[in-house]
Amino acid sequence: MKFTLEKSLSLAALGVLGALQTAAAAPVYEIENLTDYQLDGEGTLTQTRNGYALAINAAGQVVGMSQGKKKLSSSDVENENSDLDNDTGISPSETITYSINSPIDGNNYAFTAEQNSTPQKWVPTFSAIGGSLAPDSTDPVSHVDAYYYGINDTNMRVGSFTGEQKTVKYTGTTEGQENWYYRDFEQRGFLQLADGSQIPLLPTFLNYTNTETNKTAALGGWSVATDVNVDGLVAGYGSFGLNQQSINNINECLDDDDTTPDAICIQALQFPSATGSRGINYQLRGMIWSQTTAAEPIVLPLGLTPDNTDNLFAAQAFAINPEGTVVGRSHTYRGGDKDKLAYDAAYWTKDVTTGKYQYHWVPMGDDIRYSIAYDINDEGILVGSYNKYINGVAVNKFFYFDTKNPETGVITPSDFTGGVSELGSVPKDINNLGQVVGNIDTTFDLDTARPKEAFLFNKADDEFVNLNKLLTCESKGYEKQADGSWVRHKVEVTDGTGKSFTYDVDYKVVEANQISEDGSIVGTVFARKPVYQLDVNGDFILENGKPIFELNGYGEPLTSYVPRMVVLKPATEAAAEACTVIDDSDVDKPYERQGGAMLAWLLALPLVWLRRRK
Repeated sequence: MKFTLEKSLSLAALGVLGALQTAAAAPVYEIENLTDYQLDGEGTLTQTRNGYALAINAAGQVVGMSQGKKKLSSSDVENENSDLDNDTGISPSETITYSINSPIDGNNYAFTAEQNSTPQKWVPTFSAIGGSLAPDSTDPVSHVDAYYYGINDTNMRVGSFTGEQKTVKYTGTTEGQENWYYRDFEQRGFLQLADGSQIPLLPTFLNYTNTETNKTAALGGWSVATDVNVDGLVAGYGSFGLNQQSINNINECLDDDDTTPDAICIQALQFPSATGSRGINYQLRGMIWSQTTAAEPIVLPLGLTPDNTDNLFAAQAFAINPEGTVVGRSHTYRGGDKDKLAYDAAYWTKDVTTGKYQYHWVPMGDDIRYSIAYDINDEGILVGSYNKYINGVAVNKFFYFDTKNPETGVITPSDFTGGVSELGSVPKDINNLGQVVGNIDTTFDLDTARPKEAFLFNKADDEFVNLNKLLTCESKGYEKQADGSWVRHKVEVTDGTGKSFTYDVDYKVVEANQISEDGSIVGTVFARKPVYQLDVNGDFILENGKPIFELNGYGEPLTSYVPRMVVLKPATEAAAEACTVIDDSDVDKPYERQGGAMLAWLLALPLVWLRRRK
């Protein structure tokens, strides 16, 4: 069942249709990479807690990232679209305080994983991007954050990294402080070739010069590479200029009355504050690079003509297909009306006559708050999400759009409730078979952060399925007994004090980030693991060389669900079946919405949205 942007079903209809929907036509999936239940680091790099798989190519090569040297303060898997600087497909799960007065510790580490690696497949392997060091490096520790975002079938990889830490001798009044800390740039995109060599991808705006005083501030600019197509064309976005407030802030640093070194004053403006705001904000534009144009990118046109530099106007590119069509989002005036400024989904096509790229708006109604396009396949089908109020709740809703036939308009498919409900849904990727993966809310909760699970949508059949409904029982943490029944696999672990603890294995796929042509899916799974005590630096407290369990008020060890990279493959055995087992601890029980005007049933009750204690 399909719906245009303006149509949706009532909750009463959703309750009926959701109860009737099945997943009979969808493939059965198996988790391939989580094989050793007791290997605590599996699915992430050693000495990190969280692992995320971002992309996979036809050769079974995966790129991803690990996080985890700092304490958590918020949900590990979120979808936040409002921050220009952070909206790169990675959810900021760690709170890190940046300061010019203390070392800049790295917390994000790029890795690769391969299907054909030996002795064990899919093992995350650290990639030294931009001078980053492995998370288990202690002397020195890494001061660089590195991210992978995409990989093509010839093993070209793209992402971004931060500048290396530099120091200036401290001349302030704080006793005991020896240095100030800064870096030459905050984010730099890169293209990594199959041989491992790395090519920095520069934006068009790097430094600011005050034309009156002729003083220059070395800002470094900002660039992020988000995708690379089969021909090695790289899509992303970068700095194009500054707004007036940023210029004013920089001029204060360059003023002779400011005795702080210019580099340190500038760095203080570039670091995010506790609220996430920055003193330097860049005008952003979508950009296209290649090996030969790494320093001179093609700048994609903005969806409007700015009439001043006081405000920030931005565009970002997130994906590029073999034809060179780029998708993302841009500021635009809807319908040319300057009273209707919006940050909307967009795509750019190359004019065969002039060779220049042309901007195209993905049409949105006035009730849409904003929208974004995440991916496009070889057939020109774009997938994205728009944000609007549905039944009084502001949510993101998955849509698709045919760029070859734009007159068909934006299509909002029914979700697994059977209609367009107020469950937020975000697509991340579409393959050439029209299969789409992403994540969707699984409760109607209004007072807490909604948990999410991965979905698979088949455009050809208009079928929308919770990916966890397609897993075999083994891939959900069960093992078969002699009598044919299924029970959860139990793991016994011992901590540094000698205390033993047994817990039940449990997996829940919470996000799917890419699907290949053979149906392989990569993303994030929540895996149940013991909770260990951490010191003030976020490192494990060790005794006898092992970490120590964190205990509850009764002295019992705690467990929590931690993010791990996950690789899903269609089951190879013809007799493989999707698991239908439900036990007392299973989260796949029907969920009843409470406290509303009517009841709606979901097919699955998700994992509790656990948060690590600060």
